[in-house]
Amino acid sequence: MRGTEVTSAPEATGTTGTTDTTEGAGAASREAGGAPHPRRRYWRAGLLRGGIELRHLLRNPKELSGHLVNVVVALALAGYLSDKVPGTQVPMAHLTLSGFAAYLLFQIGLVNLPQILVTEREEGALLRLRATPGGIPAYLVAKSLLVVAMAFGTLVLLLGTAALLVDGPLPHGPGGWLTLLWVSALGLLAVVPLGAAIGAVLPNPREALALIMLPVMALLITSGAMFPLTALPEAVQKIASVFPLKWMAQGLRSALLPDAARAAEPAGSWELPTVALILTAWAVLGFLLAIPLLRRAARRESGSRLSERHRRAGLSGGQAA
Repeated sequence: MRGTEVTSAPEATGTTGTTDTTEGAGAASREAGGAPHPRRRYWRAGLLRGGIELRHLLRNPKELSGHLVNVVVALALAGYLSDKVPGTQVPMAHLTLSGFAAYLLFQIGLVNLPQILVTEREEGALLRLRATPGGIPAYLVAKSLLVVAMAFGTLVLLLGTAALLVDGPLPHGPGGWLTLLWVSALGLLAVVPLGAAIGAVLPNPREALALIMLPVMALLITSGAMFPLTALPEAVQKIASVFPLKWMAQGLRSALLPDAARAAEPAGSWELPTVALILTAWAVLGFLLAIPLLRRAARRESGSRLSERHRRAGLSGGQAA
């Protein structure tokens, strides 16, 4: 009996130890499963915040009217044009609408987004983000969601109303729709991070629009978005080919216009591999700039800086009045 008891004791002890270990591992697994990875938390918080901001945008007629005005201007311009693209039978209105679609995507990422960021920085948003774990990544996710929704909503509105009202262009077949999708998505990836980087360094909302709009309008004129690029001097064409708007417009023309329109392109072709390469390069450059600049802007924020900016804004407003 005693030997049996001695023999049984280790077995019982071993069983208990195994049970404890199993229960401990299970508890650790449950804890690991219950606490999501930090990156998942940032994405989740960013998506939730982006959904809230999108709902606020849809309920704000003043902000929506700005996007509607751009669409109305494009339709009015297309309705006024009656010529053909030189060397082709493609209506000039179709080329202009294709280029204006690219410009609207470009404007939302490179003009609207910096204004939003500068305004929210003035309101103390970056100061609050500095004290929030993962605040900057979640903020970028939210703004990206908002900008993508704004861009694709404006694009669908422009192309849909143009097709109904002025016989505007639409993609021909599944290949055209696929090209429209990837060029629009890659174009946004090229300009949204760049817009975030610009928004991180602009001084204030009052100067932001003035500093951005002049170069943006220059790119609109020189990038072939409104008329054939071959009508411009060769030196201007080379300068424009450095920036993403030229390639966004060219990619959207390839999706929306017939192949006969390639005759009006400087290279005589759509150059879609080059479109993808240059837009990807701008996307990488934008991401490399945006996150460090936003983090730097957040680190530099303080209550005293915010108060001083508000004091100066109040003084300038009082002097203007």
